[in-house]
Formats: sequence, structure tokens, C-alpha cells
Amino acid sequence: MNYCMMPAYKKPSCLILKTCFALTIVLAGWPETIWAAPETFNTALPVAKGEFLFREQFLFKRASKDPSPANREVEVLGGTSVLGYGINGDLAVFGVLPYLDKEMDMTTTGGQRVTRETSGIGDARLFGRYTLFKNNFPGGSFRMAPFAGIELPTGEDDDSDILGALPATFQLGSGSWDPFGGVVATYQTLDYQIDAQISYKINTEANTFQFGDEAHFDASLQYRLWPRQLGGGVPGFLYGIVEANLIYKFENEISGADDPNSFPVNNPKRL
Repeated sequence: MNYCMMPAYKKPSCLILKTCFALTIVLAGWPETIWAAPETFNTALPVAKGEFLFREQFLFKRASKDPSPANREVEVLGGTSVLGYGINGDLAVFGVLPYLDKEMDMTTTGGQRVTRETSGIGDARLFGRYTLFKNNFPGGSFRMAPFAGIELPTGEDDDSDILGALPATFQLGSGSWDPFGGVVATYQTLDYQIDAQISYKINTEANTFQFGDEAHFDASLQYRLWPRQLGGGVPGFLYGIVEANLIYKFENEISGADDPNSFPVNNPKRL
């Protein structure tokens, strides 16, 4: 459950339900060992030298309980394609491209219930990760790596319907070039793996609207459920994953002024 980023209605009473499923495929050969990876963030994905890694994430989000007269309800169904390549043992580069199908039911000022929708690709991300510290020990390892990249305005940011322009928070893209960076750490053993990252994203202005900057702290525990004992000839692994995401989002701005509806000033966190 995530609290609460979607469209610009008051958030103390809104509710977002989110589910995510990820499928990861290693290209250019079957590696000797396949490790688990976090579900909701891609900076910790393991990519070996000279190999491509492709990952598809499927997601569903629903936001409801809008306290305003519009009584908006939003559903987002989509998928995110991730492609990584290991340049060498320490440096890896990634590209991320989402496809989103958004639908919003709302009540107009005339009391009519209408549906607004949009679909297509969202804003792409390009980033690189370099392992600065690595400590290998019998049965495991610990790694720390900074990463940096940019979110590109590949999604449509001026979509409209018969009611006019869609809200900026409902568009597929932001229209802005947004840099981000952070540090990710991984502690890995034969039985389990822990990943944690701290990141910060600077959102710039486009179309007189600017999303608030975002600070993230994410942590993931992956535990091997099958096979219980490692042995030769095992074709794959089954992991159970538990994650937590903490997001601090600064206030949005419209024409340089704070948007009072972007979040409650006294509670700008999402967990």
C-alpha cells in the first residue's frame, strides 16, 4: 500500500492500492548463478560483464476516497520494460521504459459522472551504476554502488479530451528533463539477499508545472524458498520477497507558486 502520490486532490483521505509483478530474463547465455532482485526498484539488478538483462514489471494502481466534490477514482494498469548491460564487472548501464493505461472516473460540476483516460508510453529513464566497494567472502558478498541518470520526456504531456486538457498529474509524461542519483547497497548470501537504496530526483519545470522533488529510501529482503538445499542440476530458484518504500515528496508548483493540493504540508510522506 502506498500513501499517496496520485492526482492533485487532497490526500489525507485518499487510498492507493498497488500490486507489482516482475519477470527477469538474462540474455546472451545462461549464467552460473541467478540471484533474486527487488520488485519495485531496478538499481540493484545484478548484471554480469558482457551480458544483457531484460526485465518486465507489471503493475496495477488504484486511488480512491477523494474527499472533494469531484469524487475522483483513478486506476493505472501498465508495464515497465528494463534493459541492462554489463560493460565490465563494475559498470552497468540501464534503460527503463514504461507503458501506462490510465483511467479516471469523476463527477463534473454539473453532477454528471464521466470517465477520462489516456494510454501510451511514459517517461523513459537512462542511468548508470558503478560498484565502488566490493567485499567477497565465503558464501556471500557485500557491494556498494552509486548511480546517476536522467528521466527523459518521452511520454505525452499535453493530452486532452472533450473536457479539455488532462491534469498534469494524470498525463503520461511530465514534459521535463529530470536528473536523479543515489547509492545502492547489496548484502548477499546463499540463502537470502538484502538490497537498500537512497536516491534523490530533481524535477524541473515544463508547461508552467513542476512536480516536487522526490527523496526515496527503499529496502528489499529476498529469501530463497526453493530448493531448500543447494545442489547440482537445479534449473532455477523460487524466492519470497518483502519490500518497504519510503518517499518524501516536495510540493508541486504551478507557474512558480506552490500547489496547495499536491500533498498535505504537515504529512508529505508516502510509505
